[in-house]
Amino acid sequence: MSRVSAFDDFLATFDGEPGYLNWAANGPLSPSVRAEVFADADLLGSGRPSSLALVADRIVQAKQTAAELLDVPSEELTVQPSATHGLMHALFGLSGSVISSSAEFPSISLTLERAAQASRGDLSPRWIDPQDGHVTPEAVAEALDADVTALAVSHVDFRTGFRADLTALREVIGPDRLLIVDAVQSLGIIEADYTVADVVVGHGYKWLRAGRGTGFARFSPAARDRIVPVLSGFGGVGGPLPVDELPAPASDASAYTVNAPDQLAVARLAVGLSDIREAGVVNVEGALAAHVDAILEIADRHGIPVRSPRDRTRRAGIVTLAPEHPAPLSAALANAGIVATTRGDTIRVAPHAGTSDDTLRMLDDAIASAGNEKFTSA
Repeated sequence: MSRVSAFDDFLATFDGEPGYLNWAANGPLSPSVRAEVFADADLLGSGRPSSLALVADRIVQAKQTAAELLDVPSEELTVQPSATHGLMHALFGLSGSVISSSAEFPSISLTLERAAQASRGDLSPRWIDPQDGHVTPEAVAEALDADVTALAVSHVDFRTGFRADLTALREVIGPDRLLIVDAVQSLGIIEADYTVADVVVGHGYKWLRAGRGTGFARFSPAARDRIVPVLSGFGGVGGPLPVDELPAPASDASAYTVNAPDQLAVARLAVGLSDIREAGVVNVEGALAAHVDAILEIADRHGIPVRSPRDRTRRAGIVTLAPEHPAPLSAALANAGIVATTRGDTIRVAPHAGTSDDTLRMLDDAIASAGNEKFTSA
């Protein structure tokens, strides 16, 4: 099957009702993932060793596919209950000072704070407050000193959709500090060089359409050298279940696991990742960029300010609207059947590659029918 036809097939799987523009918050399960849930549940229901083994094989498949998308060896991958679990393994095992934005999503900021509290002084956050919450090389450079051991950053900012330049961030922190990246809002929908990061975490419940429980994390050799696997459980010994002994954590990335994963969750992750790989990330990114362009044009035509980057290389799938009066616009969208996220004084809309023209028309019509005077200063 050609890559073009595979992408067309991928687009056809977006079978939900029009109006959904909330992919940055939650991705409805894809048809292939839903089918996998039923198939694997039947296998697990049989109790036969051969059936159980088939489901367990999804762990290897998920790691291999995630590794392919990240362009790293599969032995550096772990499956996790969530991206936050992966960040906990990374941050609780660090010492020194970790640079992070005070505007980060709590998966980073709260985890870093809890890790610092548990370290009893060995780990400390180095909070920065960059303009618009955008973590740039310049903002990071101002906070650097000899005590800094790592930078923890979201690849795509959840508030505005700003895409951090991972390569530039790596250059500014140098090779002797760890780059820890939350790629939940980017992996699978934009192409990037993830190999410059030492830890990359992701989750399948948004853009991969795989549901909750589908986290994963990559730990590079440098990360494994410098991050103590303090949360390593018996699932992280790299061998048979230890009984009557206390083995050390495994030497590979599996050390950063606690227990055996939820097999049905990993199966969903494997399918979600495979769907993206077969469709082609470059194709997904192109279609998504076109939809974001269309939403920006709609916002401009109706006089709604936008806080998201307009340059395609500096954004992903998030458009943050900042009307003068957000409540009337939020109500108008909800009444028209548009699903989006209202947070404070902004409304975040997030299409996917498979977002339909009907959905974009619904957005345009809903804004037009509300009347600009209700949500702009005119």
